[in-house]
Amino acid sequence: MIFGEKLKTERKKKDWSQEELAEKLFVSRQAVSKWENGQNYPSIEVIIKVSDLFEVTIDELLRSDDELKEKVIKDSKQLAFPRAKYAFDVLFLLGVLFLIIKLGVLFLNKFTGLSIPLYGGSFFWNFGPLILMVGAGIGSGVLKDKYKED
Repeated sequence: MIFGEKLKTERKKKDWSQEELAEKLFVSRQAVSKWENGQNYPSIEVIIKVSDLFEVTIDELLRSDDELKEKVIKDSKQLAFPRAKYAFDVLFLLGVLFLIIKLGVLFLNKFTGLSIPLYGGSFFWNFGPLILMVGAGIGSGVLKDKYKED
């Protein structure tokens, strides 16, 4: 049995209208209608709510419909992608921050009477920001390419 049929069967067992089910799931009646007719699929959050409402396992809902199963897998990849992208963005910004600190200290040392030392060694301050920014850019690009393949 595909998801739409299962949803309709369970809804009718409870003697609920599409409108009543929609209210319980915080969606529109049209969304419920599309799910039942196989025109669209709900998000994983809604699938969990459906599972709770009708006291059926998520496995029963997902395994009954291959298209829905593929949608849930694709959606989960979309959730993982931003987290990894965020990590690469943070590394890039960290590299920019180190570069700004270095340039600021060099500027202050050059144009004021200050002599602020840069701890950590010249290799770190000369190549650290570059390595962080380039590494984050490459990692982000690889991640984007990998996501497009899936």
